Amino acid sequence: MSARRRAPVLVALTAILAACAGPEPASSPTSTPESPAPIEEIARGLEVPWGLAFLPDGAALVSERDSGRVLRVGRGEPEQVHQVSGVVARGEGGLLGLAVARDYAETGLVYAYFTGADDNRIVRFRPGGPQETVFSGIAKAGNHNGGRIAFGPDDMLYVGTGDAGAPDRSPDPTSPNGKILRITPDGRPAPGNPTPGSPVYSRGHRNVQGLAWDASGRLFAAEFGQNRLDEINIIEPGNDYGWPAVEGTGGTARGSTDPVLTWPTSAASPSGIAIAGTTLYAAALRGERLWTATLTGDTLVDPRALFHNTYGRLRTIATAPDGTLWLTTSNTDGRGTPDPADDRILRFPAMR
Repeated sequence: MSARRRAPVLVALTAILAACAGPEPASSPTSTPESPAPIEEIARGLEVPWGLAFLPDGAALVSERDSGRVLRVGRGEPEQVHQVSGVVARGEGGLLGLAVARDYAETGLVYAYFTGADDNRIVRFRPGGPQETVFSGIAKAGNHNGGRIAFGPDDMLYVGTGDAGAPDRSPDPTSPNGKILRITPDGRPAPGNPTPGSPVYSRGHRNVQGLAWDASGRLFAAEFGQNRLDEINIIEPGNDYGWPAVEGTGGTARGSTDPVLTWPTSAASPSGIAIAGTTLYAAALRGERLWTATLTGDTLVDPRALFHNTYGRLRTIATAPDGTLWLTTSNTDGRGTPDPADDRILRFPAMR
């Protein structure tokens, strides 16, 4: 049994949660001393949930890293809607990020990033139908596979990759590893990229697993450090973010861009991130907490930890169409101590 403390069950929903219409909860809401509001459990009993992307009707698609399944989560029990073929789940690899096409209502297309027999790649499919590879050749390893994908405000697909255990790939402009890539929905290098004909948008990353945009369209990315510091970066096209020459701050003298927020690696290992209003949220794996920080100009200030040692390892945080936040645990990934209910998806109102 996990040593994590349990959150007490509330007798009734507060007014703020009652105002947040959405999927029917799988259990009664709970709260903790650090929580911004009561928490609803949307789903439980999942196997290493990783990617999370919302459908137009407010339900979500969730990927399971090791099984290769894509589940639809909303009202009632999670339902398998697709099995991604070719997934080779070893170490940190497997079925990772998901993204729903911006024109899903017309096309029904879903995108997935996964580790296969020879590489990491991106495919697209209609749930239950055949899959088409749109981008391949991202080196794979037992760790540092990156994996987060998301459509940006410009309708291009952004891809966070890792160095796959070979740091020299990160600054190499010819390698897709250790990068943020920007590609068209068909998988081609996006128009307007820093180098015409190249998918590379930024470089010098160690392992990117979080992508989010603020209201002004700025891209933020979460990055795993090695021994000292994890990072949140504001991504500018063409910039070098320092790895492997620099971990954390101190790269400006060498021509690289410094992060806007860092944590000791023991307190974070940030995976998914989300931005709601002026608050950035970062789900921490090793740190077993949800970090928040306030956007002020080009800085992130006042970092605070929620749910510390409450739900264990946290993988993905995402903003739902109704404005609430969905948060996934990652206690069945081989590095956590799962409770009988794990892994879970939790839902709560964003901070205002």
